[in-house]
Amino acid sequence: MSRPGHPAASDGGSPAVGGSADKDIHARRKRRSAEDLDILIGFLGFWALVLLVTTVWMEVTAQPALGWALGLLAAVLGLWGLVRLRRRLPARTGRRFE
Repeated sequence: MSRPGHPAASDGGSPAVGGSADKDIHARRKRRSAEDLDILIGFLGFWALVLLVTTVWMEVTAQPALGWALGLLAAVLGLWGLVRLRRRLPARTGRRFE
């Protein structure tokens, strides 16, 4: 007996697409989203570093740095949140395009 939405196999009714295929698709999506998060973490980390250098420079040269510091705070909090979210997803095992 085949499940709705899954074609029956030619051997008499067992589903051609089993639970393992569904799990494989789900695992591939999680891996892809983890890789996307890695890219976002790198992007945000770069801009956090730029904001850190800018904030320090503004402080050293006695210019107003509050806006830069608040931007740095937002970038660091966003980076912290992304890293926490990334830890819940599976580790990278290879290249993105296989």
